[in-house]
Amino acid sequence: MKDKNRYHAEEPFQDSEQEGIQAEDVAVDDVNAEEEPVQEETSESEILRLNKELEESKAAMEKEKREYMFLMAEFDNFRKRTLKEKSEIIKNAGEQVFKGLLPILDDFERGIEAASKTDNADSVKEGMVLIYNKFKKYLEQNGVKEMDTKDADFDTERHEAISVVPVAEDSRKGKVLDTVQKGYTINDKVLRHAKVVVGQ
Repeated sequence: MKDKNRYHAEEPFQDSEQEGIQAEDVAVDDVNAEEEPVQEETSESEILRLNKELEESKAAMEKEKREYMFLMAEFDNFRKRTLKEKSEIIKNAGEQVFKGLLPILDDFERGIEAASKTDNADSVKEGMVLIYNKFKKYLEQNGVKEMDTKDADFDTERHEAISVVPVAEDSRKGKVLDTVQKGYTINDKVLRHAKVVVGQ
């Protein structure tokens, strides 16, 4: 009888313990229920932030693309303008050269006309020398100069050997003995090689 009463006395204790466990489960569920909206809010804010960063990146990319296209167009215009200016410089330079030659051509025409009216060879020769000197001066003013080949050492960069002649003196070997055709430079660059005879 006592054991039976003891058993019945312990049952309320077990029921209260189970109720306590159930209460704890409910409390945990309540906590979890409260945490879920926070996570959802965090996810939404993260998505908004990422979307904003994406839009900013797209805007920056579009800006850089526009700037790149602008620079490409500017470079293309610069290239075309440079080519045009270069061709005009070459064209105008040629015009200036020929314009400077016209007075010399006039002198030749006057010299030919004067030579047909006179038998004095000395006066004709004098006129030819004047025209020659004028023409040579004009070339020098435009950077064209005659090479000095007299007793010069043979230089393949400036001379073209058309003949080699044996010489007795060692000091004459490798030297320019005669110039068959004069050489010229323009602004210190070879315009035409001098054709020479070289001692060997």
